[in-house]
Amino acid sequence: MIVASLVGVLLGLAVLVLAVPVLVFTVEIAAACLPARRGVGAAPRPTLAVLVPAHNEALGIAATLRTLRTQLRPGDRVLVVADNCSDDTAERARAEGAEVIERQHATERGKGYALAFGVEHLRQAPPPVVVIVDADCQLEPGALDALAAACERSGAPIQAKYLMTHEGAVGLNGRVAEFAWRVKNWVRPRGAARLGWPCQLTGSGMAFPWALIASAPLANSSIVEDMQLGLVLARAGNAPQFCEAAGVRSTFPTSAAAIASQRTRWEHGHLGMLVDHAWPMLQQALRRADWRLLGLALDLAVPPLALLVMLAGALWLLALVLGFAGTGAGPVWGACGLLAVLSAAVLAAWAGWGRAVLAPWDLLRAPWYALSKLAIYLRFWSRRQKDWVRTDRE
Repeated sequence: MIVASLVGVLLGLAVLVLAVPVLVFTVEIAAACLPARRGVGAAPRPTLAVLVPAHNEALGIAATLRTLRTQLRPGDRVLVVADNCSDDTAERARAEGAEVIERQHATERGKGYALAFGVEHLRQAPPPVVVIVDADCQLEPGALDALAAACERSGAPIQAKYLMTHEGAVGLNGRVAEFAWRVKNWVRPRGAARLGWPCQLTGSGMAFPWALIASAPLANSSIVEDMQLGLVLARAGNAPQFCEAAGVRSTFPTSAAAIASQRTRWEHGHLGMLVDHAWPMLQQALRRADWRLLGLALDLAVPPLALLVMLAGALWLLALVLGFAGTGAGPVWGACGLLAVLSAAVLAAWAGWGRAVLAPWDLLRAPWYALSKLAIYLRFWSRRQKDWVRTDRE
């Protein structure tokens, strides 16, 4: 009897702990469903420099630079950092009219080092705003204007709506992955913005006032260097803001090996930031009574959607089994409630933003996608990926 009561208490505590990310996720989805705020009028934007870090991107760099060129204004510049390239990325970028600098280093590899190298070059003639666009991305029309105007207006880092899609027909896992990406990079930041919260930096389509990017700690080999940069800036009082009006798009890789490598890097990087930064950021926000930083800390505490669904389902199943063994009905009802709330939030996100990529019947099979990532999450605790690896897109 004593053992059953103790297990029941532990289950209850697990329900309470999991309730935090589930409720944060749900509140963000609910806020995203609110009507859009009245936008500000068009305003002249400052000149800018677009910084494009590129490592062996010969296949796609020309398409990226062409979309950028259509949005440039007099005084703007495009700087490509051909970083540790073994192909003709630099030559193809120059052929498209971009300013190109090349960097080679035996040990310092990764996007963070490329960005630091590019910013150092820009110090010769600092622009008011620096926009970072990955070499495999295309900007939607008007994105540069929206990013630069928002950056000048707020004086804060700005994150565009960064989406990824698949080329051609794709299976269930691919469709669910595209939906999950929309939830993470569009729906939740949209909801956070309506709550008055900052957002996380998500990798491409980022704008910075020169004073911030010039002093930012860029040179590192983090596998989620953009996410880490956003958290560092937020804790220093310069939290990023979401700009839904600016869009940037890329495509998922096509080979199974590249998909697995990319997902491992993203998932391990995300979990690493959660484990290392969420609690210290929460403590800092409470000490300072900084409610915007608190919102970002709570947002960071939400694990990847597949893992969140997996944890909620596993806790419900465990509570149900142990409930029959005598631990009591309280944890069972609590776990049922969490699973129901999370399911409703996912359904709302799908209804608003996912129907174009995910059929209704796919939602019923989505838990299998979550289970397919179990090995990635288990490896986080046994063989956590810490080294930056470029995703192969060939």
